[in-house]
Amino acid sequence: MNTRSETVLFDLDGTLVDTAPDIVMAANHMLDEFGAAALPFETVSGFIGKGVPNLVRRTLEAAGLNHRVDAESAEAIFHRHYSEGNGHFSQVYPGVEKGLSELARQGYRLACVTNKPVAPAARLLALTGLAGYFEVLVGGDSLAQMKPDPEPLRHACRLLEVEVEQSVMVGDSPIDVAAARAAGIPVYVVRYGYAGPDGAEALTCDGLIDSCAVLPTLLASATQRRRHRETISINHTEARIS
Repeated sequence: MNTRSETVLFDLDGTLVDTAPDIVMAANHMLDEFGAAALPFETVSGFIGKGVPNLVRRTLEAAGLNHRVDAESAEAIFHRHYSEGNGHFSQVYPGVEKGLSELARQGYRLACVTNKPVAPAARLLALTGLAGYFEVLVGGDSLAQMKPDPEPLRHACRLLEVEVEQSVMVGDSPIDVAAARAAGIPVYVVRYGYAGPDGAEALTCDGLIDSCAVLPTLLASATQRRRHRETISINHTEARIS
């Protein structure tokens, strides 16, 4: 039986790259076009993770504009500003490149599964130099479903032609955890993401990590533990049969 996790599925915003500065900037430029005051950084960054429509809707609500501004028009304005500023202030989190490089060296298949639309996600990965690590990118507009639905995770595995059961998810939010649980795979959560250290601690995951650099060792240890449990199970089964 193959007990090695062959594929690692990564969230993008808050996991690989700190994109909050660009997103908050675009949201506040959108509000400015409607004559509204900018919202605090912490307010807008708290809306990240459930896709652009949700972020725009909640931003409009927080600014008191939801009853007089069309959400679709506001979303188009947000996309324009985000496209202009995408990657300008975003930063790759420490340890991400080291972790991705070592995982790739060890033969893991890597995919990025994000609720961000494909076009800005692809541009961000290219601008940050991370694009080359990923064989597959699944965005929020790739399918009818977005995380926390498990289908984006399954779709990434289908594109890689690997079994979803041989994959793990790495993210920073309850949405990533819910998607992984629904897909029936392990999920690891970064402490530094947008959920914050306390939010991460509250999530029921398979492990909390301070840096993606520890993933190769962590996954190797998890594989070793699974093999040990399976060996014990096989030995017990054989003992009962004999």
